[in-house]
Amino acid sequence: MPAYTFEALDAQGQTRKGVMEAETVKAARSQLRAQTLVPLKVEPVLAGAADGAGANAKGGFFAPRVFNATKLAIWTRQIAGLISSGLPLERALTALTDEAEDEKQRNLIAALRAEVNAGSSFARALGQHPREFSEIYIAVIGAGEQSGHLGGVLERLADDLEESQALKAKLIGAALYPAIVTVIAIAIVIFLVSYVVPQVASVFAGTKRALPFLTVAMLALSAVVRQYGWAILLGLVLIAAGGRVALGNPRIREKFDAAWLNLPLVGRLSRGYNAARFASTLAMLAGAGVPILKALQAAAQTLSNQAMRSDALDALVLVREGAPLASALAQKKRFPGLLAMFARLGEQTGQLPLMLQRAAAQLSTEVQRRAMALATLLEPLLIVAMGGMVMLIVLAVLLPIIQLNQWVK
Repeated sequence: MPAYTFEALDAQGQTRKGVMEAETVKAARSQLRAQTLVPLKVEPVLAGAADGAGANAKGGFFAPRVFNATKLAIWTRQIAGLISSGLPLERALTALTDEAEDEKQRNLIAALRAEVNAGSSFARALGQHPREFSEIYIAVIGAGEQSGHLGGVLERLADDLEESQALKAKLIGAALYPAIVTVIAIAIVIFLVSYVVPQVASVFAGTKRALPFLTVAMLALSAVVRQYGWAILLGLVLIAAGGRVALGNPRIREKFDAAWLNLPLVGRLSRGYNAARFASTLAMLAGAGVPILKALQAAAQTLSNQAMRSDALDALVLVREGAPLASALAQKKRFPGLLAMFARLGEQTGQLPLMLQRAAAQLSTEVQRRAMALATLLEPLLIVAMGGMVMLIVLAVLLPIIQLNQWVK
């Protein structure tokens, strides 16, 4: 049964908004009148429009998503709890529709409920909104419906989403302080070089005496910044834009990502993060009953590093040809050996999802440890570098003063 958003007046003249189901717009208006409401506006909730993906949606393709990563994890946990407690899917969606505080979220859930009430599976209803729900999310839901354990699968999916968010939050938190210090340091240095140094140095311009080398070099740098600062900034922006366009080429992106993995510190961090996400997704899909080939294909898509994604797809080919998963992963040196080891244990014991989940947990813990160690190392280094730059600028200003004082004596 289609869903409709409505706006109506009640007996007290208050405006009421909501979502309802009816066969037609006329039937929806009749239902509102039966509730002593005066319908002002009744519009269908179209598939794709509720999530901002439709052409007529407000904001078009640039409209924000209804579910960001945090909201999706919360919503998945809510519906998992309702279904695990024995509530039918239609009633669970109805309850979440009524409880939704955001209008767009309410419309999206209502559209899902309408699709399910019309006889569609939950996975197919989610597939009508690809902007909100990824292929992996839909595949896991579909596997849960086919196995008859939708509640348990949703619980595991919510766990995975929450763990992913927690890992991202810790990595962002570890990088936040060094990033702030770097930005502040650059701003201070630019201010000192472009404004303070010329002001102080102009005092010594009339002495007709040779300035110290450090002061001369700092004045030259100041002149470059003041005269060509905007050109330098524009050049950096163009280089960044050109690099972004170049990375749109799959071959260039794969080579760049492969080189990135070879960097001393961030390379190992990136390898661990991607491997943890890959193992976690593969464990979740395999545990939900998704065939291993399809699970490998979906898990490979979660890899942001294109070089590791290419290795995962090569491993998929080997598995399709009959090789064990552990052997296929062991041949790809970009994946940590820990992943292949746990995969081998899982295949030998018949508990592949459990072992892959343990591998993901260990890799995630290692990534967090490395991120915190890197942040701990960067903080004093950035402070020392900032202090060194300020010291050079102060010396460039003080040396002429010292020289002038000696000349007077």
